[in-house]
Amino acid sequence: MSNRTAGRASTRSGLTRTAGAAAVAALGTALLAPAASAAVAPVEIDLIAVNDFHGRISEDLFNGSVGAAAIGTAVEAFEAENPNTLFVSAGDNIGASTFESMSQDDNPTIDALGAAGLSVSTVGNHEFDRGFDDLSGRVVDRWAASTGLPGGDLALGANVYAKGTTEPALEEYAIREFDGVSVGFIGTVTEQTGTLVSPDGIADIEFGSQLEAVNRVSAQLSDDDDSNGEADVIVVLTHDGSEAEDCAAVASAETGYGDLIRNASADVDAFFSGHTHMGYACQIAGPDGSERAVLQGNDYGSTFSHVSLSVDPATGDVVDSAAELVDLADQGYAPDPEIQAIVDDAVAEAEIVGGRELGTISDDIVRGGEVPGDDRGVESTLGNLVADIHLWATSNDSYAGEPAEIAFMNPGGLRADLLYGEDGVVTFKEAADVQPFANTLVTMDLTGAQIKAVLEEQWQPGNDRPKLHLGISEGLQYWYDDAAAAGAHVTAVEFDGEPLDMDATYRIVTNSFLASGGDNFATFAEGTNRADSGQVDIDATVAFFGAFDVVDPAPLGRAASVAEETPEPTPTPEPTPTPTPTPTGEPTAEPTSTGEPTEKPGGSDGPTEPTGEPSADPGTADPSSQPAGGGDDELAETGATTAWLVGAGSLLVLLGTVLMVLRRSPSAKH
Repeated sequence: MSNRTAGRASTRSGLTRTAGAAAVAALGTALLAPAASAAVAPVEIDLIAVNDFHGRISEDLFNGSVGAAAIGTAVEAFEAENPNTLFVSAGDNIGASTFESMSQDDNPTIDALGAAGLSVSTVGNHEFDRGFDDLSGRVVDRWAASTGLPGGDLALGANVYAKGTTEPALEEYAIREFDGVSVGFIGTVTEQTGTLVSPDGIADIEFGSQLEAVNRVSAQLSDDDDSNGEADVIVVLTHDGSEAEDCAAVASAETGYGDLIRNASADVDAFFSGHTHMGYACQIAGPDGSERAVLQGNDYGSTFSHVSLSVDPATGDVVDSAAELVDLADQGYAPDPEIQAIVDDAVAEAEIVGGRELGTISDDIVRGGEVPGDDRGVESTLGNLVADIHLWATSNDSYAGEPAEIAFMNPGGLRADLLYGEDGVVTFKEAADVQPFANTLVTMDLTGAQIKAVLEEQWQPGNDRPKLHLGISEGLQYWYDDAAAAGAHVTAVEFDGEPLDMDATYRIVTNSFLASGGDNFATFAEGTNRADSGQVDIDATVAFFGAFDVVDPAPLGRAASVAEETPEPTPTPEPTPTPTPTPTGEPTAEPTSTGEPTEKPGGSDGPTEPTGEPSADPGTADPSSQPAGGGDDELAETGATTAWLVGAGSLLVLLGTVLMVLRRSPSAKH
């Protein structure tokens, strides 16, 4: 490896889907190391990467995904231009997947990406969704079968250790050779992974510092000891990234990822990133001041992160480098027939169960953000609805356990929206896409103070996402101040219209991910009297749709910012007098002999003739039937006398005359 100081422009056009990466063309500038050996031509190597594929094997251009079959064709096109091309991934290939993959344990995704030529990958946090045993066993074995390579090369994790040790739990690196040049790939995953997956599935492992792991392994690959692996070029595949797309913001991020890309060993030549689903191609200075490529290619297989390297085979120095993003939809790649057959089989299998209609919705029910799903830090109709569903599932008459009172739903567990479409029909597949993780519903006891602490834990400064807005069930409401100090954001909490009792105990329900303290909501792990309901989240949703003819979006406003202007109360209108019916010749009903008022059809109280009986106790009357203001002089709907209105009207006329005289007087002018 060597430092690079100048370079050349990239030869391929690549644009991100977002304005934040509009400067990609300028970022194709290469950085030169010392001149290549005069007698040896440099070896040209092209590395192309995806990140956060999430089982998007089918084409979905609306969401930017070209599908696995087109990705396979794109890889072939790069290889045709340069045989020294390698297809790699920065993690989350599986998990949070679309129904055709999720319904078959993501095997179709592993098979399709393997057929597309995926050679090396780090793990992402979603690779752990089904637990470490599933990843290190079934998943790794499936990668080996689909690629013909060591399966561990597709599940790298240099900072994943056996719990309480520094013993690597996964393969740390993989090496590939190109015309005598060796390239080492080190894989790492965000240090927050322990909070992003169910703790029960990762009880025997832990996640350490990415920076420490990269520096340790890169030193090993550069120590001239062939027995422990050697690499001329080192590339980091990190399942971590920036929330920003501006390169200055990427470079200055005060996160573990920012620390990694700034301070990783100068032996590292490039970083392929993931996790935050952003698009950027930057050159960022390392610890010695030399710049190196740092990229992330959006998500769902929409974009290739592309780094081209010219390497002096005699010295191992990178003498030329270029970086870009390639929007695959813009390239118009046709699907590869072999891979398309894998996809078609998966779709056909999924349609057998996925096409079943669950019910209907009255309108779109969506996640948070101007583009639904873009902002996990705001309230959403979908988050609140899912909380309502979980509460219903653990409190309805058929539920045998201790009924829950309050429910919570994490925004990261919502992976798709429920859209009305043409007829509002929701299928099993559409519902499963919303909650693809197969979490079970867990009930527990929390005190009011613990519930307030849970709400406070939504603010997570310093993390990739500084706020995670929980969906909450009907009946719970709170007020918050985003600008407040840590621990003081939540200003008030009510339950069923009354202040939440900090000392009382409430029965709550949430999914197994949050129940174990996932997403940094540690207070859930302190819950007592815990019980697994045995219901999987998607099963609860299926039952909910079966119980209601039409499902409406849950209302917003269960969380309210104190910074927002409080709206003026809407005045209560005065009651409109009911006109006296015109006789039609039909016989009128006789008054009831009991003196009770008669009823309208349907049971609504209607105007009746006076009965002479005293009026009902005002404290027991329906407030909606009373005029505004209240008091003994109200007009009852049962026909109270209106004679006093005549006198009041005369008085108003006299007062108006006096005012008109005063307005005409010179002393009344200003």
